Amino acid sequence: MITPAPREEWRAALAGDDRALPEHAPEWIDALCADGRYADASRYYVTDDGRAFVLPLVARRGPLGLGGWLQCFPPSWGIGGLVGADADADVLRAVIADLRRTRSQRIGLRPDPARWTAWDAAVAGDRTVLTIPRRAHVIDLTGGAEHAFSQFSKSARRGTRVAEKSGVRVEIDRSGALLEDYYRLYLLSIDRWAERQHEPRALARFRARRRDPLSKLRAMSDHLGKAFVIALAYVDDRPAFGSITLLGQTAHDTRAAMDRDLVDKTYAGDLVQWRMIELACELGCTAYHLGESGQSTSLAQFKEKFGARPLDYAELRIERLPWTPTDQRLRSLVKKVLRFRD
Repeated sequence: MITPAPREEWRAALAGDDRALPEHAPEWIDALCADGRYADASRYYVTDDGRAFVLPLVARRGPLGLGGWLQCFPPSWGIGGLVGADADADVLRAVIADLRRTRSQRIGLRPDPARWTAWDAAVAGDRTVLTIPRRAHVIDLTGGAEHAFSQFSKSARRGTRVAEKSGVRVEIDRSGALLEDYYRLYLLSIDRWAERQHEPRALARFRARRRDPLSKLRAMSDHLGKAFVIALAYVDDRPAFGSITLLGQTAHDTRAAMDRDLVDKTYAGDLVQWRMIELACELGCTAYHLGESGQSTSLAQFKEKFGARPLDYAELRIERLPWTPTDQRLRSLVKKVLRFRD
């Protein structure tokens, strides 16, 4: 094991894994560490039989430099896990054992949902590993764009055609030039979600700017370059629907934002999804991740109409103190006080 992972070996492991996520790239760690809160703690592993893997990882020091956290990745920084071909349960057990030896206060891993089977086997019966159930949706792109479109529901295909005929204009930006337009739309979505969740708008905007400040998205764009894509649909020159998609061997769509009034009338969201799936297929991506879905029925239905299938997996945490149970209880109390509706 070598830490931080040497970049040349890291890129070789990435290139040899056709299911690698965009967040597996070293540039993602660079973006994550840009504001100085985290340090690169990536780990490069070579097994006795010559297989090589990298675990993208960041560290955050604890009080007075003691303990600290290791995360892959921090909240709102995507999904990761081990990158490299042929990682089986034995390899993952060895990785977990290595992480334990760091004696960090808290270790968090959110692995690729499409590879959960091996992780599940690796932690089976281990009561020291806390598993937090998650659900994500993924579209298989191995059949190409036409096959992907054939897997759309009738309503999604119709919505895409209606948006095209009604003059919805989709701009695809790989330079970060549309980031401010997108961010204004994102904050508008935060206001709508706050109303639905019975959350004070000021609190919702504070949490959104703390979780995803514009500076964070700029760092992603700066470090990922053309792998960071903003798709923005305009209706009568007004932003209607936007999303950010990360590109690698697979694609990861994230942070949808919309003006509900414009989207409902024009199906702009359907057209944005189709344009980005087309681009991902054109670039040879094997899958299109639509991100976390939780237990939201409406969100699952939206994703599944584009041919996405649900994948149940879990976030893994190894903690020396009960950080997660305490955090969950506090969040539950605050939500109860606010009469928050998830």
